[in-house]
Amino acid sequence: MENASMSEEKVEEEEQIVNPWEVAAKDGGKIDYDKLIDKFGCQRLDKALIERVESLTGRPAHVFLRRGVFFAHRDFGDILDAFQKGNKFYLYTGRGPSSESLHLGHLIPFMFTKYLQDAFKVPLVIQLTDDEKCMWKNLSVEESQRLARENAKDIIACGFDISRTFIFSDFDYVGGAFYKNMVRVSKCVTYNKVVGIFGFTGEDHIGKVSFPPVQAVPSFPSSFPHLFSGKENLRCLIPCAIDQDPYFRMTRDVAPRIGYHKPSLIESTFFPALQGETGKMSASDPNSAIYVTDSGKDIKTKINRYAFSGGQDSIEKHRKYGANLEVDIPIKYLGFFLEDDDELENIRAEYGAGRMLTGEVKQRLVQVLTEIVERHQRARAAVTDEMVDAFMAVRPLPRMFD
Repeated sequence: MENASMSEEKVEEEEQIVNPWEVAAKDGGKIDYDKLIDKFGCQRLDKALIERVESLTGRPAHVFLRRGVFFAHRDFGDILDAFQKGNKFYLYTGRGPSSESLHLGHLIPFMFTKYLQDAFKVPLVIQLTDDEKCMWKNLSVEESQRLARENAKDIIACGFDISRTFIFSDFDYVGGAFYKNMVRVSKCVTYNKVVGIFGFTGEDHIGKVSFPPVQAVPSFPSSFPHLFSGKENLRCLIPCAIDQDPYFRMTRDVAPRIGYHKPSLIESTFFPALQGETGKMSASDPNSAIYVTDSGKDIKTKINRYAFSGGQDSIEKHRKYGANLEVDIPIKYLGFFLEDDDELENIRAEYGAGRMLTGEVKQRLVQVLTEIVERHQRARAAVTDEMVDAFMAVRPLPRMFD
């Protein structure tokens, strides 16, 4: 059994709620990640592990590692130990296709997973949980499938290696060996346990209760016989946001009982809304996030108008007291997306001391985000339906471990 209690996975409801469908702190405050680590029973990603990644891959650590965006893990050291001995692993991540357009927060796990794939030269499976979104978002089967293909184009635009990557939609792929593993998992998880983990109530339809095994079994290589036949002992590493942890605590509890390795996880913080860390990015509020479909003009308007500033309310006070970097969203976004460590530290120092104004910081952020979004849009425009079909085709991966 994992360290965290499975009887209450909402993390002290009176303080903060973190589960796959809801993230909220007490009184609209900030999420306490130290408490999450304590309650979930995972470990903080330390400098020694990051240095091992650099040593084993011969590459600098990704900006998301260097700056603590990916901050927690489960058995990541075991993955690195196995890799050091010459035993490869595979990556598994996913996307719940609930909207046609992704925002920058949605891209973070894929940007990081691409780094891991390139650095370790390992295969990757990407699950599109169109069935989940059909059940949770009240979408039709057909609309969920359409959104899955549209989202697949944005995922492919991140630059994944087709010779090492298999993207699948649950509606299309679930069956055969995959379904057999779902049944094995289902038999090990009682109704009481799944209610305790996920907080289901008597008002939830049975589709929700039956879904967790679907997200669990891509952690097992035998779910993909066309990829991993004869490699059933292959380990799995899952990059994801920490709100997905309940699925994989369940999976890790079950795995040894059905003869599989526990999957390892590397988990990220949440990407804040433009209005601040207490805000929530919402598909119903396009001004709460930067979308990959936004124009340069849209990005500039959103950052200037909606990005919460930690600067003072007058130039005189700002010069005297400086900015509050703890609440400043432009600084936080630059922490995610500005590659140059020295430039970021200089901006933080100058802005925090009041020598740099809010408008200057926002202008630099607009430049950084516009470049990222426009680059993504160019890559997305080049993704054809035939490319989507190729990534989603059930076929061997020709350069799986080359």
